[in-house]
Amino acid sequence: MPRLAVAAGLAAVLALSLTAQEPKKDEPKKYKSGDRTRPRPRVVDPGTASTSDAPGRPPADAIVLFDGKDLSAEWVRGGKKADDTKPTWKVENGYAEIVPKGGAIQSIKKFGDCQVHVEWATPKEVKGSDQGRGNSGVYLGGFGEVQVLDSFENDTYPDGQAAALYGKFPPLVNASRKPGEWQTYDIIAHLPKVDEAGKVVRPGRLTVLHNGVLVHHAVEFPGKIGEFGISLQDHGNPVRYRNIWVRKLADYDVGGTPPPEPKKK
Repeated sequence: MPRLAVAAGLAAVLALSLTAQEPKKDEPKKYKSGDRTRPRPRVVDPGTASTSDAPGRPPADAIVLFDGKDLSAEWVRGGKKADDTKPTWKVENGYAEIVPKGGAIQSIKKFGDCQVHVEWATPKEVKGSDQGRGNSGVYLGGFGEVQVLDSFENDTYPDGQAAALYGKFPPLVNASRKPGEWQTYDIIAHLPKVDEAGKVVRPGRLTVLHNGVLVHHAVEFPGKIGEFGISLQDHGNPVRYRNIWVRKLADYDVGGTPPPEPKKK
């Protein structure tokens, strides 16, 4: 084989090798351990913790969906099919309470990968039992329902109790507080990701903390591809909600700040 042909062949192989090593545009850059050129995470005021008497202050980067004063700015009446009318739930003393025939409410904004924070309380005066006691739910689009229920000394089917991924996964533990006490859900949702051909390359996953206790960890859960709205269910019980906010999540090194300039000697 002529030398020119061999040289051209080697050049082509080298070019292909270099191309293969180059990260795709949508792939994050890989850094070595301890790399000081890596972007610094954004500084975010973490807010404050809630108490039994008052909701905490959301993190600085949170999108507040309910601040205890008004629902109509961020919510419409309706569950899976929102009808664009104002919610009729009672709003007073920093919380929103489900009223008879009030219907579900749905967030106007939609979200992708995110952290959802919801605080809720079932009636202090206990009425009913099983599924008829403080029943409501938090729906995340195609992910289904994170069950809201008075599960303090109230037996029901495991995948229908408080913090269950309804009808599919019971919570790992029952971390319920007493009726009338404020409880919290922190739900971390990662939507399914698809490649250019539409093939799912990462399944949808949900992680849930109930009153700060991990009850679901990265559970693979069917979810729609694309953004979702948040719905709060009306199941006929006067459940209360307060301090609802969402934080959008990004991949590592996305949205970070550049490293500081080297100090001059």
